[in-house]
Amino acid sequence: MANNIKNNTSTVAYDDDAIKTLSPREHLRLRPGMYIGKLGDGSQSDDGIYVLIKETVDNSIDEFIMGAGNRIEITIEDNVVSVRDYGRGIPLKSLSAAVSQMNTGGKYEGDAFKKTVGLNGVGVKAVNMLSSEFTARSVRDGEAHTVTFAKGLELTDRWESGVQEKNGTFISFRVDEEIFGEYSYNMDYVEQLVRNYTYLNLGLKIILNGQEYVSKNGLLDLVNDNLSEEPLYPPIYLSGEDIDVVITHGTGYGESYYSFVNGQYTPQGGTHQAAFRASVAKVVKEFFKKDYDPSDVRTSIIAAVSVRMNDPVFESQTKIRLGSKEIALGVTMQQFVGDFLSTNLDNYLHKHPETAQVMQKKIAENEKARKAISGIQKKAREVAKKVAVNNRKLRDCKVHLTDSKNELAEKTMIFITEGLSAMGPITASRDAMTQAVFCLRGKPLNCYGLTKKVVYENEEFNLLQSALNIEDGLENLRFNKVIIATDADVDGMHIRLLMTSFFVQFFPELIRAGHLYILQTPLFRVRNKKENFYCYSEEERQRAVKKCGPTAEITRFKGLGEINADEFKELIGEKIRLDKVRLTKDDPISDMLEFYMGKNTFERQNFIVNNLRIEEDVVDELM
Repeated sequence: MANNIKNNTSTVAYDDDAIKTLSPREHLRLRPGMYIGKLGDGSQSDDGIYVLIKETVDNSIDEFIMGAGNRIEITIEDNVVSVRDYGRGIPLKSLSAAVSQMNTGGKYEGDAFKKTVGLNGVGVKAVNMLSSEFTARSVRDGEAHTVTFAKGLELTDRWESGVQEKNGTFISFRVDEEIFGEYSYNMDYVEQLVRNYTYLNLGLKIILNGQEYVSKNGLLDLVNDNLSEEPLYPPIYLSGEDIDVVITHGTGYGESYYSFVNGQYTPQGGTHQAAFRASVAKVVKEFFKKDYDPSDVRTSIIAAVSVRMNDPVFESQTKIRLGSKEIALGVTMQQFVGDFLSTNLDNYLHKHPETAQVMQKKIAENEKARKAISGIQKKAREVAKKVAVNNRKLRDCKVHLTDSKNELAEKTMIFITEGLSAMGPITASRDAMTQAVFCLRGKPLNCYGLTKKVVYENEEFNLLQSALNIEDGLENLRFNKVIIATDADVDGMHIRLLMTSFFVQFFPELIRAGHLYILQTPLFRVRNKKENFYCYSEEERQRAVKKCGPTAEITRFKGLGEINADEFKELIGEKIRLDKVRLTKDDPISDMLEFYMGKNTFERQNFIVNNLRIEEDVVDELM
C-alpha cells in the first residue's frame, strides 16, 4: 500500500505551475452550477435556463418596487429571450460594468434597495457569461448606451443621443449551447413565473409574447387560480406591513403552501413558511379555546404567505428556501409572523363567525380521522423505525434535501421502481451521493375510496412514506425529486397511474410543490460501431437509423430490467428525461380520481376506446 501511494504521488507534479487562478468569468463558465443550480435542457421548471430568465426579470421587478415603471415586456423567440422594462434605466456610464463585472450593482447601500430581490451582484452577470449572445441597452432622458457581449466578453459599445425612446432597460440573450447543450423553453413554466410576479406585485403589468398578465387581488388570485377543488370557505386574505397571508381549507389530505420573500417564490419554503405553520395552529387553538393537535388544524389547509424583509438569506444560490431566522434586528421570523396572525386572524374569525364555524367543523373531522387511525399509525411508525436501518426496499443516498448547506441537496432524487429486476440496474448505475432507489413489489394497491389509514396498514406505503419523511408535511422531505420509474408497457403505465393516484389522494402538496416526476424510459437503442442513440419514440428511432446508416443495430427495450447498468448510468445522469406531474385548477381531485380509479363506468369505457393508441413495429429496409 505504501509503495502504491509513493508511486502515485511521484507522478503528480505539484509546483507553482499547478496552481491556477481563474477569473470570475472563467470560474462561472467552468462551474455554472454554483451560481444557477443545475443546467438541464428546459424540461424541468428549475432548469438553469429559467433561472437566467428570472435573474434578468428580477432587476425589472426591483425597478417596479422602487416605483419606476409598471410594465415589463418579455419575448421568447428562436431561443432568444428579450426583457424590456420602463424603469429609470441602468446609469449609462456604468452599464458595461453592471452587466459584466462581478459584485457590481446599485443595491448594496441604502434602505430603498433592501427589500428587493436582486441583491447578490451576480444575477445578470451570470446571464451574460453563460450566453453566446448578450445585449444590454439603457435609455435615459434621450440618451442611450448599448453594449454587446459573447460568452461574457465585450464586443461592441455604442452611445446615442436624441433617441425617441422611453426610459428603461433592454436585455436580450441566447443561452450558450456549448455549456447547456440542446435546450428548449417550456412556455408553461415561463407563464407560471410571470403569473407569480404579478401576484406579488399589484399594479404590475407583464406582456409575455403579446399576452398580458396582471393581478387585481394579489395572493388571493394566486390561491384561487391554483385551487383544484372548491374551498370549504372563502379564502381569508390578511394584509399588513411587510406581510400578506391567504388561508382556506379543502377536503383533501396534506398541506399546500405557496411562500414568497421579497416577491421571490420559495418552493421549498423556509423559515417564513415554518413560522406560519406553527403560528396558524397556535392562533386557531387559542381562538377556539381548544387543545387541538396542530396537525388537525393544518390538515387540508391551502395557504399563501409573502413577507418582505431586509437582506434575506437564502439556503442556496437559486433562492428557493429562506434561511433567515430574523426578519429585522432583534425580531425573529417566528415572532413577526406569530404576532401578525395573533392579531389579524383572530380578528377575522371574530368578525366572520360563519367562516370560523366551517373551520372548526373541518378541524373536528380531522381530529376524528386522526384518532381513528392512531392505533395502526403508532404500530406502523414502530415498524418503519425498526426497518429504517435495514430497509431492503430502500437503497438510500448520502446527501438529502434536508442537508441545506450541501450544494448537492437540490440534486437529490429517489426512483420508485417496480420489482428487483428494475431496481438492480438503477442501483448499480446511480450516483450514490444524490440518487436513492425504492423498490415496489409488483402493482401497488388502488387507493381510491380508501382513507389515509391504508397508508399505515399497507407495508409498502408505510415504508415509502417513511423513506420520503412526509408524514407530517414537506418541511423535512428528504429528496427534491420523487421519480416513478416503471416500464413503458401496459403494466408499467398501470403502476404509474396507481402510484400517481396514491400521491394525488394522500400527498397532493408533494405534487403542487413540484416534486413528483415520471421517468421517461427509452423504447429503442440504435447504434453502430461509432455512435449510440437512445430513442424515446418512433420518430427518434427513425432519425437515429438515418444517422447510423446501413450498419445500424436496433434493440427494442421491453422493460427497465433489459437495460444494463452502464446504459442506465447515462439515462439517469445529465441527460435524464422527466415528466413533471402537475395539478391545476382544471384538475378537480375528487372528480379526477373517481373517473380514472373508481368503478368501471360507461364514460371511462368510451374514453379508453376513443383514445386508443395502436403501436406498429416497423423495420425499415436499410440501404
